[in-house]
Amino acid sequence: MFATSAHTSQGTDLRSFGRLDLVDVVRAQDREVRQRAVTVQQLQDQVDSLTAQAAPGNAEVARLRAEAAALAPGVGTQAVTGQALSVSLDDAKRTAASLPEGYTADDIVVHQQDVENVVNALWAGGAEAMMLQDQRVISTSAVRCVGNTLILQGRVYSPPYVIQAIGDPEAMRAALDRSKEVRTYRDYADLFGLGYDVTSKAKATFPAYEGSLSLLHAKSQG
Repeated sequence: MFATSAHTSQGTDLRSFGRLDLVDVVRAQDREVRQRAVTVQQLQDQVDSLTAQAAPGNAEVARLRAEAAALAPGVGTQAVTGQALSVSLDDAKRTAASLPEGYTADDIVVHQQDVENVVNALWAGGAEAMMLQDQRVISTSAVRCVGNTLILQGRVYSPPYVIQAIGDPEAMRAALDRSKEVRTYRDYADLFGLGYDVTSKAKATFPAYEGSLSLLHAKSQG
């Protein structure tokens, strides 16, 4: 999960530069989204119950539907349209044999922590909705890298990895620039040719999140 694994990748930092602790920001975002998800589900349950009992046009049903609709974009249960920022991460186009002494193949591929660091920086920059590859993600979405492939909600992807976020593009760019972890990745990109590309979009539409809103497993990090 982005929220519970944001500050660790199997307990180790795969790159040698320093890390900026974004745990408080991510945890706050996670708590807010989870609470909204619970509220939306409760409202939807009430709507379904009242709809089954009440005649069409019932004012209470209309009120609950409006309240649920207002919360839906923030928890991913509704499509969202707006200005967006797109970040593309890619493996370097070189071999391990071409690296200077002391560096390995790990230094020229995109890692899980690199994806997480971009995602967390975008949330910290006020992202209202997010896509990873072709899937809408929320704070409880699980992403794992195995070799040079990424597994997201049961689907497997190869690089480049594209993270898109709807929100204020300038605020999100600034958050990327502030992130020490993202700067570390960019340093490696400059050194070894890892892909890092950021572009703004005047308008983007993200579909509703299709996965479960429930947090099935969580592990507290010390």
